[in-house]
Amino acid sequence: MSKGMTSGRRGGLMLALLLLGACTVPPDTGQPVAPPSASTPAVSNLDFNGPEGSNALRARATAALKGKTIAWVPQALGLPLTEIWTRVMREEAEARGMTFEVRDSNWDATAGLQAVSSLVGERPALMVIHNPNVQIYAKELKRAEEAGIPVIQVNMVSNQKTAAYVGPDWHQVGSMLGEEIIRQCGSGSGKSGKVSIVQGELTSGVSIEQMEGLSASLATDKAIQIVSTQTANWDATKAHDITATVLQQHPDLCATVGFWSTMQAGAAEAVKAAGKQGEVKVYASGGEGKVDCKHVDSGLLTKVLSYDSPSQAKAIIQLASFILQSGVPPENLRVANYSTLRWMEKDHYDPALCYDWAR
Repeated sequence: MSKGMTSGRRGGLMLALLLLGACTVPPDTGQPVAPPSASTPAVSNLDFNGPEGSNALRARATAALKGKTIAWVPQALGLPLTEIWTRVMREEAEARGMTFEVRDSNWDATAGLQAVSSLVGERPALMVIHNPNVQIYAKELKRAEEAGIPVIQVNMVSNQKTAAYVGPDWHQVGSMLGEEIIRQCGSGSGKSGKVSIVQGELTSGVSIEQMEGLSASLATDKAIQIVSTQTANWDATKAHDITATVLQQHPDLCATVGFWSTMQAGAAEAVKAAGKQGEVKVYASGGEGKVDCKHVDSGLLTKVLSYDSPSQAKAIIQLASFILQSGVPPENLRVANYSTLRWMEKDHYDPALCYDWAR
């Protein structure tokens, strides 16, 4: 069984546990779960049996979702990844009769914090949050759930865990990238074993956990030498400049690996400019749709470990739908829906991963 399949089954298991947990009492208090809000008819007040059962179920789902607001705070719009999430979430939410609002922080963590804080006061039905780092939104996320607003975090998780997380198991992502690098650059490969690592924001959950998995994986082969590990802070230009310098210092570099494909495309351009495309392997994780496909097809990126961002967006709204229908208080939910991971390389990838958000 592939690791991608393991991740997908784990996500399914976590959702099953969520469904089971909705029917039990919270283990920390021993008290029954609080009933749904007044706008959602309680299960005990409806007859779901017989020919009218489907009508009762439909009425209850409609009452729980129709007109309710989902508020989305991305780190920045205008990127393939966040545009894919936004488009698919909006389509899925509106198909359920919900209102979808976006508060773009545009790479400004302070503006993002203000947006999250403001939303707590506005009390949307549910919030979806893309954290810049593990700490900056932590207090506000706690305050949101104390106010009864469920929070789903996507990809970049906070130290403050909330009702749900949708995104990759980043430790696994790092491990899989490391294993691929060892296959190409490790013992017996005849290569130098030299590897350059381009990190994102050092305090983001993505960088912290991906680095842990990658370091542990690379450490299993003594032939691997990490000659550079620097942060480009999600910036492709910085990734380019870092990689250009590393190539000057280590012209026999075997591979460069970056923690986001949009950023790592800059590193790939440096490899290409040095006349080493195909010789120096370029790896990344990402979910950029048609852009990742273009970079893989051209050979700019050797391999991308994709977390299938359209499927992530669908999972977010599916979780949101369940949470709002269940009436389970957010503090009684701590679940993860880990994304299925799939490799992309030239002539070997699922075309469905080439999502065109601008169509």
